[in-house]
Amino acid sequence: MTPASLPTLDRVDLLWWLALLIQALAIPGTVLPVAPGLTLLPLGALLWCWAVGWAAGWPALLLGVVLLALGWGAEALGLLLGPARLQATRWSYVGAGLGLVVGLLGLLPALPVGGPLLGALVGPLLGASLGELLTAPPSLGPPGLGRLRRSLLVGLAVVAGMLVSRLAQLLLAVVGVLGFVLLTAGPFATRLAA
Repeated sequence: MTPASLPTLDRVDLLWWLALLIQALAIPGTVLPVAPGLTLLPLGALLWCWAVGWAAGWPALLLGVVLLALGWGAEALGLLLGPARLQATRWSYVGAGLGLVVGLLGLLPALPVGGPLLGALVGPLLGASLGELLTAPPSLGPPGLGRLRRSLLVGLAVVAGMLVSRLAQLLLAVVGVLGFVLLTAGPFATRLAA
């Protein structure tokens, strides 16, 4: 093939690549708690809809929106079911949220290495455990080892729920990117071959 016979990329082709790049960024975004994650799936598909029109782009957009909703559901289930089964107080959730912020900002003095990713795990564990320990109902008995054990279990349940929801979101992001390619590459590939 000579350089003159190579296909040229027009505006729609470049927008497809940009939409694919936006979609692909959803994969690492699901692992990092501060990154947009699954929100990038419908954004990339929306760009594709804009490039080719609603009639050709709506399946990719629908897939992105459905996967985003499933990801939000996985997040809610992961964070609620584990601690709810242990009948955790609402302060354990508040503590986990504060611990996540503190961990991501690297403000945990006990973590000289590992940075924000390790802090995103340790912070919610400590925050949820502390929130549960300080606000446990008196019906659980006097403060002591029993309450401390229960608060640590609640913290572990919060972290386990976070990890399970992140894994589910990672799988949804991979499905979203592959689905986008399968739904949109047909027209794109025929344009390149022409």
